[in-house]
Amino acid sequence: MIWDATFFESIPRFITPLLLAALGGALCHRAAVFNIALEGMMLIGAFFAVVGSYFTAHWLGGIGAALAAGLASGGLYAWFTVRRGGDDIVVSIGLNILAAGLTVFLLRAMFDQRGQFDDPAIATLPRIPLPGIDAIPVAGPLLSGQSVLFWLALALVPVLHWGLVRHRLGLRLRAAGDNAPALRTLGLSPERIRTLAILASGALCALGGAQLSISNVSLFTEGMSAGRGWIAVVIVMMCASRPLWILPAAVFFGLVDAMGVRAQAYGLPQQLTDALPYVLAIVVMAATLRRATLRVRI
Repeated sequence: MIWDATFFESIPRFITPLLLAALGGALCHRAAVFNIALEGMMLIGAFFAVVGSYFTAHWLGGIGAALAAGLASGGLYAWFTVRRGGDDIVVSIGLNILAAGLTVFLLRAMFDQRGQFDDPAIATLPRIPLPGIDAIPVAGPLLSGQSVLFWLALALVPVLHWGLVRHRLGLRLRAAGDNAPALRTLGLSPERIRTLAILASGALCALGGAQLSISNVSLFTEGMSAGRGWIAVVIVMMCASRPLWILPAAVFFGLVDAMGVRAQAYGLPQQLTDALPYVLAIVVMAATLRRATLRVRI
């Protein structure tokens, strides 16, 4: 049966990487930075989460290494786009290619492995049990025993919504994208604010990658982000970088991803189930663009 406890338990594991990456992309979108390097940032975070977890034998080491790598990738992106004036799309594609090649190279250089690295020394993220909820048929498997990053991602949704709408930092972030000259009249630097948004985006994407490598599993596989960063880009665009809308969108795509994996056990080809989230992403994106076009015509 597809609707069993194991299925509901897996749903948050698919939602968390998408939600974290999409929230990071939303920060860039608010600052008028078209960051489509979420895929590469996730992949870098996934690799270094395994590295840190393996060498420190603790999940905090994995999170720390992932965050450092995410900030480094965000800093590299910001240097080329904000500091050097590079095109967002060109730099994003370059970073995605760099992440794919760099992780393969480091996998062989550091661990002498090809394709995949797994070891019992890799410490995984702790799971938080919820006593009293475990016995509830659907809510128990869905909520109890999930990783700390799942709850962090959920907590970030209202925090970022409030910050972007109510806090002055959120208003400055929007001004950096919509009206940079007005921000300069206040003695503030739009470039610095955009850089901070990109750094935060890199950190959140790296945490999404850490969820993939040291929570969902305890290993690193070449290209294990598997296009989830691109789906996160679609979520950001279709939700206009609004965190409260990003959450249900991430839940939808995470649910589709979980159903695709489960459907493989019932004989559906893996190629079909793997392609399903991306086909739906294209359909949703086309519908969103069509709706925007109709609004402009009206």
